[in-house]
Amino acid sequence: MTVTTRGPLPAGEYDVTVVGAGVVGAAIARELARLPLRIALIDASDDVGDGTSKANTAILHTGFDAVPGSLESRLVREGRRLLAAYAADSGIPVEPLGALLVAWDEEQYAALPGLADKALANGYRSARIVAPAEVRAREPHLGPGALGALDVPGESIICPWTTTLAYATQAVRAGVDLHLNCRVEAAAPGDRRTPHELATGRGRLRTRHLVNAAGLHADGIDRLLGHEDFTVTPRRGQLIVFDELARGLVRHILLPVPGPLGKGVLVSPTVYGNVLLGPTAEDLDDKAATGSTAEGIALLREKGRRVLPALLEEEVTAVYAGLRAATEHDDYVIRARPAQRYVTVAGIRSTGLTASMAIAAHVVELLADGGLPVTGAREVEPVRMPNLGEAFPRPYRDAFPGPPLPGPSPPGPPGRGCGGRRTRGGGPGPRRPRGPWSVRASPPPAGPVRCPWTPRARRDWSPSAPGRSSSPQAPGNAPAAPDWCRARARRVC
Repeated sequence: MTVTTRGPLPAGEYDVTVVGAGVVGAAIARELARLPLRIALIDASDDVGDGTSKANTAILHTGFDAVPGSLESRLVREGRRLLAAYAADSGIPVEPLGALLVAWDEEQYAALPGLADKALANGYRSARIVAPAEVRAREPHLGPGALGALDVPGESIICPWTTTLAYATQAVRAGVDLHLNCRVEAAAPGDRRTPHELATGRGRLRTRHLVNAAGLHADGIDRLLGHEDFTVTPRRGQLIVFDELARGLVRHILLPVPGPLGKGVLVSPTVYGNVLLGPTAEDLDDKAATGSTAEGIALLREKGRRVLPALLEEEVTAVYAGLRAATEHDDYVIRARPAQRYVTVAGIRSTGLTASMAIAAHVVELLADGGLPVTGAREVEPVRMPNLGEAFPRPYRDAFPGPPLPGPSPPGPPGRGCGGRRTRGGGPGPRRPRGPWSVRASPPPAGPVRCPWTPRARRDWSPSAPGRSSSPQAPGNAPAAPDWCRARARRVC
């Protein structure tokens, strides 16, 4: 089990080297780890999943709107099935919320039947058009003017970070060498007799077979190998993350009718209990331009105001931006050159997380066509990842139960609090104790409850609010967190 971050690379020759340790590269390395071969996974960054894979919308797609008959359509369909099963076995949080593709004008509404037909052509048979009344009943906080929607019940949300880490962990435990801070700077292409020789920032690496899964830099690696079949254009997607107290405002993944630059600006819950708004779609020249802009955030707020007006009244937890590896092609760019023992895996857009396991299996088949021996395959040791999802048990809830709150608990969806669950309308939530309450005199309760000492909860707290008990605190001021909470806040909340 080898992970290196500095120093010279190991001597000798690898059977296969995968360039790029994002979700797709890590999945390929995991699949190759099943073979009795010497495998390397290398990345220019200092961690796995540090590029496009860490800044996406974290949706497990059905592939309903892919181009029918495309490679992407097939791999997304197969990958969704594989990843859903893998996630259940490996502790990766997945929530099957379903999606509503909302039409806001006549042109968008007229496009819904075509999208439903496309879903059928892609093998997805559960999509249906729903009337405005049903849309409103299922999403009561939706903005006015929705003309209808395409219901896609199979869409889910997933944790992208745990997925990439699980793949890489299994690969390394099965014998794959992971070399980080290892940027490819030059290459001497190989052939059926001569290995490839890569010049990296940490020295030279020799490999018989080479897989290019370098994401934003896949076109650069391809050119080092003598090919110019595509160009990667970084497409920036800016997103806003809203506080967990906004979670009760939305029940589904709310999608727009897609346009030429992608799926458009969506509103989606996350498995962490937050709500996402985004992304933008800005074609750039700079492959490192991951900064947010005032214009981008303003655009997202404008789009979000129409879809879910109340969302903009909630606190913003963070803003971030990611770069998608767009190309001039409408499909994945996965190409094998058997005579060179080289496979390119590029142009893997927003569906790459969903398709990752199917892409990996497909790449191994292509490598086999180039002469890679694939006999003697074995199953890799299972892995169980720590849970990051709020809909599933969290270790800190047992280790540190939260404080009580006054009065009856309003209904609300699961969220994260100080060792408990924050709720604010929209679904069943934990009950808070009734009756007189003094936070300073109260010991930690035995069960999970809502934490009142977040900035939003402190701002909204009022001792005279309906259903809340009186308190010795001054009106309009939330009670101070007790010592036992403050002492642990940095480690828990």
